[in-house]
Amino acid sequence: MTLLLTRGDLEAVLEPTACLEALRHGFSTAERVPIAGQRVRTDLPFPGTATALIPGLLPGVPAYTVKVNAKFPGARPALRGVICLHSGTDGELLALLDSATVTAWRTGLAAALGTDLLAGRGEAVGVVGAGAQAELMVRGLAALRPRGDLVVHDTSADRAAEFAARHGGRVLSSAAEVARVADIVLAATWSREPLLHLDDTGPGRHFTSLGVDEPGKAELAPDLLDAALLVVDDRELAAGVGVLREADTTLGEVVRGEHPGRTTDTDLTVYAPVGMPWQDLALAWTAFGRAEREGVGRRVDLLA
Repeated sequence: MTLLLTRGDLEAVLEPTACLEALRHGFSTAERVPIAGQRVRTDLPFPGTATALIPGLLPGVPAYTVKVNAKFPGARPALRGVICLHSGTDGELLALLDSATVTAWRTGLAAALGTDLLAGRGEAVGVVGAGAQAELMVRGLAALRPRGDLVVHDTSADRAAEFAARHGGRVLSSAAEVARVADIVLAATWSREPLLHLDDTGPGRHFTSLGVDEPGKAELAPDLLDAALLVVDDRELAAGVGVLREADTTLGEVVRGEHPGRTTDTDLTVYAPVGMPWQDLALAWTAFGRAEREGVGRRVDLLA
């Protein structure tokens, strides 16, 4: 039997603190898996792309994930797909999970963890792109550190206003204006032109950019990237996308104490994750375990 977990089911069983702990543990241990995760992306003869992440593996977890996503920027939601959670013993399909929900949670919370580890002591937070992943970044960061003022910019004024209202913030008219007033800038957009340049910021700022997961996307200008300590989640995957310069270190190395990360209050830091298959497993396994314990979801026999 396979457990089906919809968006509503996942939102009922996922909780930021437990997910953050699962992700932190993953960053500290994923290097021990001898099989590298792969990210496969292809263009389509339609207004979107297809992406697959395989296999999601972590030490001590007797299962693996395969994720298949459709990305259509003009659609709402823009990302749709499934995550297949398979038993590592016999390949049984343990669960089918809504990919959009798991992806938003794992991407946003992993980004919040990276932000907390790399950002300075400033508490003012800026959001550029007020979508689902920004929502989870803000929620995750609130679970990790105090937050001061919140400022928001989005190409949709209504979406920006709704986001600001939910989180007690205010709307600004441009990404550059956000970067001038925020100590921490969280960017999650589809932009294919740089939104932020070095002149838009100052010493000691931190930027987390989620818009580096596909060729051609570019939220941060080369001069800002060149001036910053650049941290990624995986060097090979990041290099393969081709959006960034060579990274200085990985978040796993920072979590394990192999790299100091930020060393002074004036350092400029950037965390630019691509997204790794093991992160899907970390949250899918967490959700599956709690759903099993609490009787959440619906079981189907796909072999019937």
